[in-house]
Amino acid sequence: MDVVGIGNLNYDIIMLVDRFPGFHEKLPAKDAFFGLGGAAANTISWLAVMGLKTGFIGAVGSDEIGEAHINYFRKIGVDTSRIKIVRGYSGVAIAMIKGEDKRIVKFSGANAYKELDFEYLSNTRHIHLSSNPKEIIEDAVSFAYEGGISVSLDIGEAELPGEVEENVTYLLMNEDEFRRKFGELNRITDVKAKNVIVTLNGGGALIRDENGDICTTPKLHANVLDTTGAGDSFDAGIIYGILNGWELKDAALLGTLLAYLTVQRIGARSAIVPLERIKEKAEELGLKLPFELG
Repeated sequence: MDVVGIGNLNYDIIMLVDRFPGFHEKLPAKDAFFGLGGAAANTISWLAVMGLKTGFIGAVGSDEIGEAHINYFRKIGVDTSRIKIVRGYSGVAIAMIKGEDKRIVKFSGANAYKELDFEYLSNTRHIHLSSNPKEIIEDAVSFAYEGGISVSLDIGEAELPGEVEENVTYLLMNEDEFRRKFGELNRITDVKAKNVIVTLNGGGALIRDENGDICTTPKLHANVLDTTGAGDSFDAGIIYGILNGWELKDAALLGTLLAYLTVQRIGARSAIVPLERIKEKAEELGLKLPFELG
């Protein structure tokens, strides 16, 4: 396989509101979305539709949500043989969104029962992790490093284990997450991961590559409806680019384009389109991306 994702499989319930409710207050939502989600799962969904051979390690409950996850992945060509089905409920994420501000409540459910399969992971070119328990991050990153497999880690709010930080090939996070973990953005040179990519508030990304070179990608101004899944889409662009031999700055520009498409739709996967449509959009926006290398 090209990529195996490791992460949560959730059902997203998203409510768009003009303001957040107060204590014991009920408010009508101006719009709503219900659909499948989970950070690494969203990234893998993009990559599968873009034509890469993908698999996923996770867990779902023995419920309709779990069945929907399995069926969706099979439909788009993701290998589901390492998704456990456990008794109980699948994970759920409920979000209220007001502009670019959102409040989220999550129920882990079956996600707590995911297990790594190292034989399975040994057959992939790349491993992608989202926010996972510390032990899974440590074990997956260490295995990838020892096996010469590249690994991307979108750390989110999870703890970044210091023991494996330097073994991460591509460390991804947004600006707020970076500031909470490392401080000001100029501290990007202090991060031990081989490559560090930080998506910036307002668009674009800050990159420090393995040679210590620092650059930023251009911003794409969009009419933002919902930021859910934008970082996951960005990760898909990074992974697609690096697996096709692109320079990191070009991969980040593709990620910015996929995030641009995502924020203009409600829901993490609503904007997913085949590679040909992505190429057309890149040309329409005047973005020079090296698709011919792929």
